[in-house]
Amino acid sequence: MRIIADLQIHSRFARATSKNITLENLEKGARLKGLNLIGVGDFQHPEWRKEIDRELKEDDKGILWSKNGFPFLWQTEVSLMFSQGGKRRAVHLLIFAPNTRIADAVTKYLASKGRLDYDGRPIFGMSCKQLVHDLKEIDDKIEIIPAHAFTPWFGLYGSKSGFDSIAECFEEEAKHIYAIESGMSADPPMIWRLKENVNIVSFSDAHSHHPWRIGREATIFEFSDGILSYDNLQKAIRTGKGLWGTIETPPSYGKYHWDGHRNCNFSCPPSETLKLKGICSVCGKPLIIGVDYRIEEIAKEKLGYKPKDAKEFYEIVPLHEIIAFTLQTSMGSKKTFEVYNYMIEQFGNEFNILLEVSKEKLISALHKYPLLAELILEGRANKLKIKPGYDGLYGEIIMPEKQERLF
Repeated sequence: MRIIADLQIHSRFARATSKNITLENLEKGARLKGLNLIGVGDFQHPEWRKEIDRELKEDDKGILWSKNGFPFLWQTEVSLMFSQGGKRRAVHLLIFAPNTRIADAVTKYLASKGRLDYDGRPIFGMSCKQLVHDLKEIDDKIEIIPAHAFTPWFGLYGSKSGFDSIAECFEEEAKHIYAIESGMSADPPMIWRLKENVNIVSFSDAHSHHPWRIGREATIFEFSDGILSYDNLQKAIRTGKGLWGTIETPPSYGKYHWDGHRNCNFSCPPSETLKLKGICSVCGKPLIIGVDYRIEEIAKEKLGYKPKDAKEFYEIVPLHEIIAFTLQTSMGSKKTFEVYNYMIEQFGNEFNILLEVSKEKLISALHKYPLLAELILEGRANKLKIKPGYDGLYGEIIMPEKQERLF
């Protein structure tokens, strides 16, 4: 059994999220994408929890099912802000719970540390070490994973408020961290260089139910016994057995890949940042240091290092974004949706289109849009050219040059 999972979802009660997020809409978006499992998101929020209890039913394996037979997992994300080692720290952590009873216990614990009703991703003034220790006291089956681990402001390894290693952050509780979430600005080859001896997962951090947000990053599990269960998911996360690999966006597409200042319209690679001594050539203030530079700072291995047990991965840009670029329209435009819906009717779901459909069928179906077929195939071959994102701005697709085209 192969499961493509996105286990970092938010409800409409989290900051900067779509007000149209419902469990029903999340399911619709997931099915369009080709996902087989998603997180419920923000399970500790009192209003969202009412909807979870009303709309989903838990089985005896810790999986929640919708009335239409789509599976969800107990999942939330918290923001920790604290001081450690003489520095201000801010780290986001994903939390998975194995069943309703433990989700209730986690919610009760979090409520003892602060309010839960003001934000779907609540903020607490405690260390990562303390949270892990306390949650493991509740139940060892609770899984904690550092989210978007390399983003400057809220990542485990973030250049602004993070740490240089898992051990530095979690100290004696580091033994309970089995995986890290790559985030949009990093991919497995970058993370392998750290030699942290943890598994890599990838999720979307979706703030919308739209297919260009949900599932833009995901993790592929393969269960030999054909059973979708919390125990099988946790075993894969902890041991790597049953963890096939990840679906990533190209790191350069992420919001914090290169260094720069968006207000100055300036960005640069690490080599240029070194020449500038970290100072913006436009305004003269320190640059926001991106993930590419940060990896170079803390890497233990040279570029190109690959461990023996490395998992597979894909790097693709969401289909809506490729269509919008091709048509020079917005992702939410009527024309973009017309082409997207046509392709879904032809091929079933987005992952099938981006990863599986044959070149011949794709070209035939898109005979009116040959550039769109070309860009999909270039993305599949990891040859899509992208201007790197920086300082909170997404990367941008660059039109391929004719002499480099695949056909």
